[in-house]
Amino acid sequence: MKKIRAGIVGATGMVGQRFILLLQNHPYFELSFLAASARSAGKSYEESIGGRWKMTSPIPESVKSMKVYDASDLETAKAACDFVFCAVDMKKDEIKNLEEAYAKAEIPVVSNNSANRWTKDVPMVIPEINPSHLGVIEAQKARLGTSKGFIAVKPNCSIQSYVPLLTPLFGFGVREVAVCTYQAISGAGKTFNEFPEILDNVIPYIGGEEEKSEKEPLKIWGELKNGEIVPGQSPAITAQCIRVPVSDGHLAAVFVKFDKKPSADEIKESWKNFKGVDLPSAPKQFIHYFEEDNRPQTKLDRELENGMAISAGRLREDSIYDYKFIGLSHNTLRGAAGGAVLIAELLFKEGYLY
Repeated sequence: MKKIRAGIVGATGMVGQRFILLLQNHPYFELSFLAASARSAGKSYEESIGGRWKMTSPIPESVKSMKVYDASDLETAKAACDFVFCAVDMKKDEIKNLEEAYAKAEIPVVSNNSANRWTKDVPMVIPEINPSHLGVIEAQKARLGTSKGFIAVKPNCSIQSYVPLLTPLFGFGVREVAVCTYQAISGAGKTFNEFPEILDNVIPYIGGEEEKSEKEPLKIWGELKNGEIVPGQSPAITAQCIRVPVSDGHLAAVFVKFDKKPSADEIKESWKNFKGVDLPSAPKQFIHYFEEDNRPQTKLDRELENGMAISAGRLREDSIYDYKFIGLSHNTLRGAAGGAVLIAELLFKEGYLY
């Protein structure tokens, strides 16, 4: 099978670095284009990254000598790749303009950024949950005046620790949700060396995160109507988001109230039977439930199924809500680059990338 040429815009950042590792020997995609800020343009990737490589695995030899281009160099991008992953560190309006420029240049964009998540005709996708939302792409292309170019986005990393666990329970009428997320420092693009103030500390604020955590699930659970995604009206969600001294992995404490309260066994069975997707990066079992009282643990369980599975545990009845439980996801794999690669695999399978 001929592989599709993939580019990375924002290739020097932490998520861009993760994309580079995930695209090595990928069955569908080959890495053919790297772009970053103007200060990196013209250098080899190894030169541009300097001492800022943050992954535990080394830079792949095949990537070290690749030339890095300016992110605004659409002409080179169009000649070099068939689509791009976007993970840039810019102001939101600048990101929206950049991603739309790529799309209008007939280069599909799979975005890790939040800038276009609330654009009505841009699908925000977790492939196991709302793959049908890709259908809005045709309306988006009509708006943009493109035949191939479009934007698809990955949702916020923190919601992947609980939205996949709530989705299988909708048959019981999920009415109210309270969630507190305990989020790793890699969600801020940092390592412990770069974030000394987090050591022996917890920071009870992450800018914009609580609004995303409360609103983005409603778009995931929304409907495609008249060329746009219409967010759902329920359940009501309230969230608190806390930065904790953990390298990777977002953990969620979830409280949920139902219209029709299920048994604990019914909840576990719903999780066990919730179908995944047949894609190269997808976990064999989407949701894993731990019966042990002290699991899932971030350090022990974040890498489950190459960091792409969702973990659950500590399901029990609550004195105010009906049930409470713990969820866990790997924020830079399932929640960031890995989730975006999974979306690209779905787009490839559905014929959107060629």
